[in-house]
Formats: sequence, C-alpha cells, structure tokens
Amino acid sequence: MIGRKMPTAVRVAYTREMSAARTAADITARWHHLERAHILCRPWPWPHTRNHIEMLALAVAQRDRREALGQVLRILVAGPGSALGYCPEGNTGRATDPLTAPTPVPPTRPPSCPADSRRPRPAA
Repeated sequence: MIGRKMPTAVRVAYTREMSAARTAADITARWHHLERAHILCRPWPWPHTRNHIEMLALAVAQRDRREALGQVLRILVAGPGSALGYCPEGNTGRATDPLTAPTPVPPTRPPSCPADSRRPRPAA
C-alpha cells in the first residue's frame, strides 16, 4: 500500500523471517521462512517485491526452472498488485500457488492484510 507504513510488529516478524530464510541450512526451512515472510509483506510493494527476488534467487540456486519462471512473473506483478491493494489472504508466493488464490493462513502470524484492504476481483 503506497504511503502506508508497515506496522512495527509486522516489520519485525517480516525481518525475522527473511533473516531466517537467509541463514537456514535446510532448503525446506528456507522456503518455509520465505513463504511466511510473503504472507506478512503482501500489502507493501517494496517488501513484497524483495521477497519474490529472494524466492527467485533460491529457485535459481536449486535449478528449479518452473519456480524461477513463476518468480519472474511474480516480481513483475508484486509491486503493482500491492500498490493497488490486492493481496489474496494467505497466499505463500510460490509458483505452485495461483497468483490470485487465497489460501489458509497459519494461525501463528500477525495480521497483515485486513479484509477491507483487498480489492475485489473484477467480474469476468
């Protein structure tokens, strides 16, 4: 959301998850932390885009072409989507999740995307 600061509790949790993703020795743990950081940062354009850049770097390191291609697409739409207020609840940011699909939210994360900040999807 342009002009809206990330609340301190969300920023602290996001920073913690991004740091844990960089230092985790296990690939599965790295993805877990990046996914949790994604759930937290979706409403803010720069942190959201930065999260997808980290996901792309991990996908390239793993030589996972499908994930890398999915992350390139997400890097292109993350900032504009966040700036326009569209953030599907719980979406982990992985290429296996559809871009606009909400998913169940882990109960242990602080709220980051209140329902009133999401834009409804346009009618087809």
